[in-house]
Amino acid sequence: MSRVVRNLTEGPIVSALVRLAVPIVFANLLQTAYQLIDTFWVGRLGAAAVAAVSLSFPVIFFLISLGLGLAIAGTILVSQYSGRGDTVQVNRVAAQALVGVIALSLVLAVAGVFIAARLAAFLGADAEVLPMATAYMRVSFVGLPFLFAYVIFQSLMRGVGDAATPLYIVTGTVVLNFFLDPLFILGWGPMPALGVSGAALATVVTQGLAAVVGLWMLFSGRYGIALRARHLRPDPRLLWRLFKLGAPSAVEQSTRALGLMLMTILVSGFGTVTLAAYGIGTRMLSFVIIPALGLSQATSALVGQNIGAGKIARAERTTWLSAVVALVTLSAFGVLAFIWAEAIVALFVPNAPAVIAEGATFVRFTALAYGLIGAQIVITGGFRGSGNTLVAMAIALISLWMLQFPLAWLLSERTGLGALGIWIAYPVQNVLTAAIAAIWFARGTWKRRQVIEADDPERAAARYRPGTLTNTTLR
Repeated sequence: MSRVVRNLTEGPIVSALVRLAVPIVFANLLQTAYQLIDTFWVGRLGAAAVAAVSLSFPVIFFLISLGLGLAIAGTILVSQYSGRGDTVQVNRVAAQALVGVIALSLVLAVAGVFIAARLAAFLGADAEVLPMATAYMRVSFVGLPFLFAYVIFQSLMRGVGDAATPLYIVTGTVVLNFFLDPLFILGWGPMPALGVSGAALATVVTQGLAAVVGLWMLFSGRYGIALRARHLRPDPRLLWRLFKLGAPSAVEQSTRALGLMLMTILVSGFGTVTLAAYGIGTRMLSFVIIPALGLSQATSALVGQNIGAGKIARAERTTWLSAVVALVTLSAFGVLAFIWAEAIVALFVPNAPAVIAEGATFVRFTALAYGLIGAQIVITGGFRGSGNTLVAMAIALISLWMLQFPLAWLLSERTGLGALGIWIAYPVQNVLTAAIAAIWFARGTWKRRQVIEADDPERAAARYRPGTLTNTTLR
């Protein structure tokens, strides 16, 4: 017996946002815990082991961003078809998104295994770090199909309004990873100590289990999507639609990863104290972004379903309400961060007064714009939900290449402000990016973007005929 799909096209908007966003936020927090657990146990092996994992992370993050493009495209189409009540198309899109992501992951996995050593050397691994980084990357590359399969499962579930099920699975994988990490890294009993590659193997095992459970759910038909073997036959036209819709999102995600690297390079020129302060400040930003991303992903699902149902005004109201929620809640958090800046930085570096002072300055400057960061991320999610992934990509490119990096470079290198110029650039860029996103959305041009075909009147009548399946009765 199918469970009931969460209908996001009716009822109070804010409560729907909260119900969908809260599980996403907790899932994102658990993913952060995943990384912290790995770092903790790898740290028992020494600085070289930590360096090997740190060196590998940008590469893995970049590859994940490629898979996220297709996953986001799947979310958009599934949410819009779900809002329309077209379960046939929901299943077709879900299957083709899965096929596309798995195919991409296999190509990347094979290529990655062969180039891992050269890639680690290119990134600057020295003789001590190179073997460990290579081993870690190779195992991680082998596990890419599992990772991508779970990513697409999670995205599809959110598209049909179910964010709780992926949260349960992530919780289980984090708990399992907590036990597997020391077992694989340090060894115990008959299990040999695998070192850094053991951390990667623990991740692959847990992600593999998550992927298997997720695929079983997709094929079971009890969670909003009911895949069958026939759905997996590649459909070139639908795969191309997914690629065109997802490619801008992949570029957008990659741009964010590139921006982090560029800013780190700029900051590192001002010495160790500044770099440490920057690291702590950006860690604070990463915690702020987690709830903002949760609201953004929830907004995408709500906007997609409402557009699919033809409720454009409700989709627009959803985005603005979500942006206000992000603005108010994260601004309040920003006020607290501003007041307690020194204490927050001291938690990370209790015996480094210079870093505490510099870090507190950076935290205070960025805290002023926490709410605007959240609002901008949410509005971008609204664009994605409507299928305007090119607009979301454009905002990300403008933010990095026209605002953040140029402003930080000019203010730090050409005005005599030094590191203070970088700190100032952050709130200025955030204000301008939020204004650009809000004005662009308010213009309403996104409403003319149509990513699913017009509904057939006969099929629509059949779906809503008494006794037939509707958009509120499948899951």
